[in-house]
Amino acid sequence: MNLSAFFALPAPVRLPPSWPRSWSSEGLLLAVSAFLLLSANSAFFRQALTGRSLGDPSSWGFGLALALALLALNFLVLGLLCHGRLLKPVAALLILVAAGGSHFIATFGIYLDPSMLRNALRTDPAEVRELIGPALALRLGLQAALPIALLAWLPLRRRPFAKAALARTLWLLGALVLLVAAVMIEFRPLSSMMRNQRELRYLITPANVLWSAGSVIAADLKGAARPRQPIGLDAAPGPRMSARTRPMRVVLVVGETARAANWGLNGHARQTTPELAAVPGLINFPQTSSCGTNTEVSVPCMFAPVGRRDYDEDRIRGSESLLHVLARAGVDVLWRDNQSGCKGVCDGLPSEEMVRLDPPGLCAEGRCLDEALLAGLDERLASARGSGLIVLHMLGNHGPSYFRRYPERFARFQPACQSDDLRQCDSTAIANAYDNALLYTDHVLATLIARLQAQAQSSQVDTAMIYLSDHGESLGESNLFLHGLPWAIAPEVQKRVPMVMWFSDGLARQERLDLDCLRRRAAQPAAHDHLFHTLLGLLDVRTALHEPALDLLAGCRRS
Repeated sequence: MNLSAFFALPAPVRLPPSWPRSWSSEGLLLAVSAFLLLSANSAFFRQALTGRSLGDPSSWGFGLALALALLALNFLVLGLLCHGRLLKPVAALLILVAAGGSHFIATFGIYLDPSMLRNALRTDPAEVRELIGPALALRLGLQAALPIALLAWLPLRRRPFAKAALARTLWLLGALVLLVAAVMIEFRPLSSMMRNQRELRYLITPANVLWSAGSVIAADLKGAARPRQPIGLDAAPGPRMSARTRPMRVVLVVGETARAANWGLNGHARQTTPELAAVPGLINFPQTSSCGTNTEVSVPCMFAPVGRRDYDEDRIRGSESLLHVLARAGVDVLWRDNQSGCKGVCDGLPSEEMVRLDPPGLCAEGRCLDEALLAGLDERLASARGSGLIVLHMLGNHGPSYFRRYPERFARFQPACQSDDLRQCDSTAIANAYDNALLYTDHVLATLIARLQAQAQSSQVDTAMIYLSDHGESLGESNLFLHGLPWAIAPEVQKRVPMVMWFSDGLARQERLDLDCLRRRAAQPAAHDHLFHTLLGLLDVRTALHEPALDLLAGCRRS
């Protein structure tokens, strides 16, 4: 399509008498800036003005200063990006971005920070389809399509290049002066707000999308320019690994969006884990916290030696993971994925995608039910040699389409929300669909344990299973849905996750594990930070990276 032709003024056009016969580019950008301010930033103003009284004149002064600052910021962004023939197309794109961003902020209560944008950019087509619905189409139609059509229709005044450049420079300087003035007039409350509520900047739309997307792209380019730094170069088999006479297979199940508050074993009002509750020897950790509130943060973090306690995103993303350390010591490692990839933690190591394997009856429309992760597992266990770790990355309770995460026979709690748009359902229906998905996770885990138990008895292989969810979920509490809020302001339901462990009798004997001791330890707080060191200890990989104080099993081995 010829963009210049599309955005050219149709002729003849009759404008209302009060309208200018043609617009300067700066006048048009100012109008667009005002439109973005009014249409896409209600969540920002609502949060920024929380606790202020409408009857207090200072509240009006503060709100006016915010509005002028955002107007100036919008104009600076537009003025720097929109030039010449690209003015209308770029402005139209920003209107579209702002409409989409404000929709997801308003619908799910999210903040569009770099972590959330990375999550969005790493999503797969199946997830995108679930997030696109009538509500988004309506928002884009009203908040983007109509303004873009008007933008295309308005005539622009042509000026010589030198005159246009001078005018643009003066307008940009004026916007900068307005921004500084607005900030200085209300400096004390503004500085306090931005110091204590730094996350609010990620509600300023479309600047939040531009900044966060730029940060993600810059970080990815930086990461692509240098290889991951190796860690655990001293990793070697320990004496227990070397002395083993039976193969050992540990299956680590990385859950998705399962929150501790709805986990039946943690005392949820209704039993969402009936099959696990019947498993002899299962150990539940009811007080477990995650490293992040989304997969892009939590998965790399939980496979790193230093997690939330000393979080460093660049260090984590720029380094090898636990899996590379284990492989370096001779442990067979396999990643099986039923979600959106391993987020770099299995780079260069054996991996499988369930949607590509397409087990019969378990996959459709680019998604697989989590039982697909068990396909072919018995054969792998039966042929095990030495020590190995198999990671199963679940689809779990990934929202918003909880009803798509389980077969019909697990739709026990009714009525269950059957919509991709959670705001079309009441809180009870949302919780029912979510808990049905947990029932299915419970079934998959119990089935996995049964298979591990059978292999331990028939194939002379020692087995263990650890399940740990990556993050939790909001189900409408405080008008928040899904997950991904900045850690500092995220509710506990997004940061508390289920964790369980199970060990075959042979493995418990071989590792001299005191399971009663471990049950007592399980009653104390645990975190993603423990996973790296616990698996090193369980598989007996010796390295200076191992911190016994963070190894959940270290204090529960008989001498």
